[in-house]
Amino acid sequence: MFQAMPYDGTRSERFEAVLSQLGALMEGEPNAIANLANASALLKLSLPDTNWTGFYLYDGKELVLGPFQGLPACIRIPLGRGVCGTAAAERRTLVVGDVHAFPGHIACDAASNSEIVVPLVKGDTLYGVLDIDSPLKHRFDDEERRFLERFAAMVSEVL
Repeated sequence: MFQAMPYDGTRSERFEAVLSQLGALMEGEPNAIANLANASALLKLSLPDTNWTGFYLYDGKELVLGPFQGLPACIRIPLGRGVCGTAAAERRTLVVGDVHAFPGHIACDAASNSEIVVPLVKGDTLYGVLDIDSPLKHRFDDEERRFLERFAAMVSEVL
């Protein structure tokens, strides 16, 4: 049974604790959907001031909604469209401080004001993206970006 670790200590120590928890949750579990579901729940529990945390999976043509925590979301996103599609097409993390200023932003949840999207890549293969939204503008910083890139790399290893 999973039990959340206490989040005393520095922010960096909390991020390390979450990565440790992610490893424990995925250890020995071969099912990608189960791992993605637990990963999205862990992030939602661990990241304050977020309103949507989850995954879009690449089906060879477009991004398709995967396991998530939050309100119902857009189901399909073309590569190159919106924050998720752009991050997937460019295979790079995008941190958007104000989504309303992002050209072509796809508004799945009107409460979202900032977003971070991290591609899930293993070798040369794109598997999808990790997408996190916040109702706060400029919610995500560089330290959190590095943490989420490590988180996404761990997830990519089990896909």
